[in-house]
Amino acid sequence: MRLCVPVPCFFKKIDFCDAIRQIAALGYDCAETYGWKNLDLDRVRAVCEEVGVELRSLCTSEFRMTDPAYRQAWLDGLRESCAAARRVGATRLITQVGPDTGAPRQAQHAAIVETLRAARPILEESGIIIMLEPLNVLVNHPGYYLTTAGEGFDIVREVGHPLVKLVYDIYHQQVTEGNIIPSVTQNLDCIAHLHSAGHPGRHELWLGENDYRYIFDAVDRAGYDGACGLEYSPTLDPLASLREARERYA
Repeated sequence: MRLCVPVPCFFKKIDFCDAIRQIAALGYDCAETYGWKNLDLDRVRAVCEEVGVELRSLCTSEFRMTDPAYRQAWLDGLRESCAAARRVGATRLITQVGPDTGAPRQAQHAAIVETLRAARPILEESGIIIMLEPLNVLVNHPGYYLTTAGEGFDIVREVGHPLVKLVYDIYHQQVTEGNIIPSVTQNLDCIAHLHSAGHPGRHELWLGENDYRYIFDAVDRAGYDGACGLEYSPTLDPLASLREARERYA
């Protein structure tokens, strides 16, 4: 498993390409980001190729999937986001599913599935993997619809397409339901990326109740060969935090 650096978590005030260079200098070869519309995608790709850092994922530009009225807007956003991902060299997009609309959960679940089924031609044309993200509502994202990895896995399997997967965020699922290792290792067919942070606080991995060395070892033994984003707010100097994370877990 590779460690992946989410650029916005650690580099808030410097040029994006300079951040990529610093990530490479720290010994990492994988990064991700969220919004992409303000990036010079060609320049970013050139710098990533120059220093040997894979920009693994971006986020979609639209996030509402629970309400069918927004389906076309989400699909249009997916199309432009897939084009951006290909241009910058990313292979994955993260999307959220949107708020709980108050409609019956069965109807919202079905709306997400149907939206993803409608997305299949866009994904097949681009070759980009779309990854749903369950989030916790107890601490960080009140009102969000998709809270459990279990429902996320159900959605992925109902859609039944190799380019539709889940990003499993260990921090969010620890807040929501725990049971991290069985949940990940028994559902690797549905997972295309991991996120991590210490809980409580969403800080460094070693500042929390999870033993990430044990988790990462178990995930590696189960055959996961993807990446894990260090999606936390550092309490240390950001560069010092990344150095220590690499020393502990790389």
